[in-house]
Amino acid sequence: MKVVSSLLCLLLLLAGAPVAWAQRVVFSGRVTEAATGQPVPFASVFVRGTSQGATADDNGRYQLTLTGPVDTLIASAIGFAPQKKKVAASPDHQTINFSLGNGSVSLGEVVVRPRENPAYAILRRVQQHKPQNDKRFLRSFEFESYNRTEVALNNLPSQLSRRKLLRQMTQVADSLGVARDANGKPVVPIFASEVLSRFYQNNEPLRRREEIRQTQMRGAAPREGSVVSQIMGSSFQDWDFYRNWQQLLGKDFISPIADGWKFTYEYELQDSVMVGQDFCYKIGVVPRRPQDLAFTGTIWISSSTYALRQLDLAVSPEANLNFVEQVRVYQEMTPTPAGGPELPRRTRVVIGIKPTKGSTGVVARFVTVNSGFVVNQPKPLPFYDRPLETLASAFDVPKNFFEQNRPDSLSREEAATLQVLDSVRQLPAVRSLLEVADVAVNGYYRAGKVDLGPILTAYSFNSIEGHRFRVGFRTTPELSRDWLLRTYLAYGTRDGRFKYGLRVQRVLDRRHWTVANFEHRQDLDQVALLDNDYALENPLFEASARLGDISSSRPLRRDLTTVALQSDLFRGFTQRVLLRHQQFRPLYPFAYYTQEPRPGAPTNDHFDLSEIVLESRYARDEVLVENNQNRRTAIGLKRWPVFTVRYTLGVDKVLGSDFRYHKLNLLVDQSIRLGQLGRTDYRLDAGYIPSTVPYPVLKTHLGNQSPFYNAGAFNLMRYFEFVSDQYVSFRAENHFEGFLLNSIPAVKQLNWRLVATGNVLWGSVREANRRIIPQEDPVNGGPLPSFRPLGRLPYAEVGYGVENIFKVARVDFLHRLTYRNSPGARTFGVKVSFQFKL
Repeated sequence: MKVVSSLLCLLLLLAGAPVAWAQRVVFSGRVTEAATGQPVPFASVFVRGTSQGATADDNGRYQLTLTGPVDTLIASAIGFAPQKKKVAASPDHQTINFSLGNGSVSLGEVVVRPRENPAYAILRRVQQHKPQNDKRFLRSFEFESYNRTEVALNNLPSQLSRRKLLRQMTQVADSLGVARDANGKPVVPIFASEVLSRFYQNNEPLRRREEIRQTQMRGAAPREGSVVSQIMGSSFQDWDFYRNWQQLLGKDFISPIADGWKFTYEYELQDSVMVGQDFCYKIGVVPRRPQDLAFTGTIWISSSTYALRQLDLAVSPEANLNFVEQVRVYQEMTPTPAGGPELPRRTRVVIGIKPTKGSTGVVARFVTVNSGFVVNQPKPLPFYDRPLETLASAFDVPKNFFEQNRPDSLSREEAATLQVLDSVRQLPAVRSLLEVADVAVNGYYRAGKVDLGPILTAYSFNSIEGHRFRVGFRTTPELSRDWLLRTYLAYGTRDGRFKYGLRVQRVLDRRHWTVANFEHRQDLDQVALLDNDYALENPLFEASARLGDISSSRPLRRDLTTVALQSDLFRGFTQRVLLRHQQFRPLYPFAYYTQEPRPGAPTNDHFDLSEIVLESRYARDEVLVENNQNRRTAIGLKRWPVFTVRYTLGVDKVLGSDFRYHKLNLLVDQSIRLGQLGRTDYRLDAGYIPSTVPYPVLKTHLGNQSPFYNAGAFNLMRYFEFVSDQYVSFRAENHFEGFLLNSIPAVKQLNWRLVATGNVLWGSVREANRRIIPQEDPVNGGPLPSFRPLGRLPYAEVGYGVENIFKVARVDFLHRLTYRNSPGARTFGVKVSFQFKL
């Protein structure tokens, strides 16, 4: 009986024990700073010696559920002293608040199981606080900017380093103490520049201006006054990670704090540290897909303002980039005098370029130091009309100027680099190399105060001229900064004719870029290429279209005389007026009726035109930089559509002109960022000619019978296949970068990139413009070459392809969707092109 009673008691105890052990106690509360009462985000609350714990949220609030007896809870956070709190044994829900004082802590191993990645909550706060932290929300700001650039060769093989030129440069570098690389190979500095400027930005509307006040270049420097020399180190190279996308090397890299951060990056909250006087979260970032155009590294986020205080980022070595060995960016931000958004105080960038693995590479280092910040004091809008201005005295740098005005001190290595560059430029072999490089880049050879060339046009061959020889020159700013003269003389061995050209340009006002031009030339041209200069974008296509047998593009002799004046009426709006006289002498069977079109009516086989052309171009926020040849180049991509409107009035009976007519043309082009889908470039071209004129005056749509792809042409259309007097065309080309192909295991190693294209053309020709051309040659009665207008259906072609094959090649597969049964039409084609893209 006693045994039964004992077993019964034991069973009751065993049955009741789980009930006692499963008693749940919920603890909640908040962790704050003892000194300020501010929350301590992501603090740890735990039971010592166990794996039971919780992590507070970004407001310092926590909730911890325990299933065993506990008498003490501990709260801790990096940078604070831990705090213990006694807890009661009976209530099933208790509120325990902690107040942490400053101190340091060394914790044992604690297993924390948060509900989500704690870095995510910080990133969400960063997004919420962007209006308070992004400099674009300031009315305006300005600062002094110092930029230093250094470029050097590395990984020189022994055979190359023994060559006379590099041997001399290496000897100078070694003698001045420039360190070699980790493998003991010489590092040879080749170029350096220092620039002092004042940078201004107005945010509503967006306007920028930079005044380059002093600039000094050493070594194998670009020519003074060139576009490269002006933008080298310019603050227009804006490293702003508050933007969703950072433009780097012509590519779009997504920022670690972009709106869609979670889809591109993985984050890890690594530490809480002091950065200056600010307590910051240290967060590691890595791309979810290594081939994506994204960064890896560390960002520091202020715990009080959730502003980006500091970053140290690099581009993943596996990113889908060509020739790029490394990209590293370090940036420090600083509060502005008025508080609120911060501005970059110091930026360091290192870019390494290497054509192939193991080959000689180029390393470029950029240092930017900004100071003297002034915010919310905007200038009048006309002040920003010239976005980038280099003072005429900028290149006249007094001796030791930068040594006395440099805002940071040079390291021993940097000082030695500048000494090397001052020395090697005097070497005869270096001077010869610089001359050769200048010819390769600019196409001209500098001879005193004139440039001879272009070198590449010195010889060519085509079916009309035979062997063509050409010589020419242009003046330089050393002769005159405001006057520019260009001239050439050519001769064809088959036609035995001389051709020539002369162009004179005068800059009347640089502030509003008021420029006068006079041009006269007599040369061979082609009807198929008239009025299509903007579309000749592929050098291989242009060369093939002008060489060899050019009979299918209807050659002619063309005399051209032009007087033009242009000026910027206001920022982004350029007005141009042009007076032009042309003589057309076709070199193929051609005729048109000079009176009422009918058999036997008078005809002519040549004609003259006198024209007045009015052109307006508007490009919002476009930055144009003038070079030393008084031409302007746009910097950056077309974020806004660029509109060009052109009206041409043909005036008859003036200088022998044969026709009176009107021509209207609208051109719109833009580059649109599509995020993960890459970037789309499009062009809309529309025109209307309500007059009766021969077809060389109408719009000849540019075809392409070459094997090379041309983004400005209809690539499956024959030369001179379609002509219109009213038309609308739309071309689009999307570069997917690494989209899709970066996710395919075997293919992603090739770094190929998808591309898609589409061309559509609507057009027609009025009956009067068809009838003005006789069907038979008035001289010999044979049929005359005619032209074909489009029908009701638009012409359409689509394409798809792969670029970045072997890093330089592109292959497009094209399908013609309409007019597939036209004589000689190709319904499918494969075209190649070559490009050097990073």
